[in-house]
Amino acid sequence: MAQLIKKIMIAATLLMSGVVSAQVADNFFKVTHVAGNVHMLEAPDTDGNIGVFSGPDGVLLIDDRYDRDTENLLVAVRSISDADIRFLVNTHVHPDHIGGNNNLAAYGVTILAHDDVRVRMLTELRIPRRGGITFPQPPPGALPVITYSDAISFHLNGEEVRVFIAPPAHTDGDSFVHFLGSDVMHLGDVFRTNMYPIIDVYNGGSFLGMIAAMELAIELAGPDTKVIPGHGSGVSNRAGMQEVLALLYDIRERVAALVAQGLTLEQTMVAAPTAHLDERWGKVPSWTASDLIPIVYEELRALNN
Repeated sequence: MAQLIKKIMIAATLLMSGVVSAQVADNFFKVTHVAGNVHMLEAPDTDGNIGVFSGPDGVLLIDDRYDRDTENLLVAVRSISDADIRFLVNTHVHPDHIGGNNNLAAYGVTILAHDDVRVRMLTELRIPRRGGITFPQPPPGALPVITYSDAISFHLNGEEVRVFIAPPAHTDGDSFVHFLGSDVMHLGDVFRTNMYPIIDVYNGGSFLGMIAAMELAIELAGPDTKVIPGHGSGVSNRAGMQEVLALLYDIRERVAALVAQGLTLEQTMVAAPTAHLDERWGKVPSWTASDLIPIVYEELRALNN
């Protein structure tokens, strides 16, 4: 632990002096100004997009990717603002969004998340990758020190930032972040622009909850609202959210029709209800319609029983 703290402090010192170590790429993250006080950090794999809210009162981060990315994250933040990183909000419990927690806590950052995120971080984590992949329990320093049951607000940099629980969707601890003055939303992994939605049934996720969450986000968004996706390249908007909601509606109606006909899961898979969607949404091999349809089928079948 002492070596980790030393590493982070050395990295911070180098950043403040304008010197970057040979191991850190100054362009690892693509930095995009979203609107107002908000920037988006996008890694080459578009795996866990980070929000950066900055101004004279300090920096607020939304998610932090993996442990290995912390120094590159500090470089990217330094390119946006000289202010201290004061707060970090975890939108949910998955490792590609909380992996840098321990490092940033050692750097003095205060971590916040929904109650359920902290509870799940106190045990071994399982995520839905082809039968489930387990991750060890995060170290104590990675745990959120402030949690909320419904919502919490920040008053920083001349605007209000609202963080609030979404309907159980990707997980049961998903938070939305709304930067009111900048008119920007970060929806974590409830909103992906590059693949089918992942419903993490091991951590309380729900397909029908995903629909409810997207409906809520669209209701809150204005015509000019910019949206940071949890995964996917580039900043999105209300139209992008509507496209995802239309996808969810389409899947629900087609699978529901097969359930109503009394088809088994095996027969439903053979019927390929999402074949017309696969070219647009099924290009990420780690999560395809073959992973999603069984979850949708079982959830909709349960409604008929």
